[in-house]
Amino acid sequence: MRILGIDPGTTVSGYALYDGAALASGVLDNSMLIELLHTFEDVDILAIEMINGMGMKVGASVFETCVWVGRFCENWRLEKGKPARLIKRNAVKMRLCGTNNANDSAIRRAVISRLGEPGTRKEKGPTFGVTSHAWQALAVAIVASENIC
Repeated sequence: MRILGIDPGTTVSGYALYDGAALASGVLDNSMLIELLHTFEDVDILAIEMINGMGMKVGASVFETCVWVGRFCENWRLEKGKPARLIKRNAVKMRLCGTNNANDSAIRRAVISRLGEPGTRKEKGPTFGVTSHAWQALAVAIVASENIC
């Protein structure tokens, strides 16, 4: 089963294609990522990290990110005829790290411990090429795969 994970942002988002290993990943402008959604022929599930309501005040960037979550979901539904799966950040933290206090670096370490080190250009590891927001996207895809399979 191939899962495309997205870590949405206000202007750019991380993505990772996962099927038990990281197949492709990157960080793209949101409009470009929507275009990329149309090129994935054999993706079974789109999993997007969803904003958690924490009872705290939030700024405009949180609402802008929510708009992009909706745009990704709608484009996926129109393109593939399937709903996207929304994965809350707390679910990612708890599933991979066992605590809600985990940060991005803890999640990255948990992903590496499950899949393997990135390696080098000469000896590429299973997470080679995963950078920046793509680590969070890969974590979302992993959690989505474990909740479905």
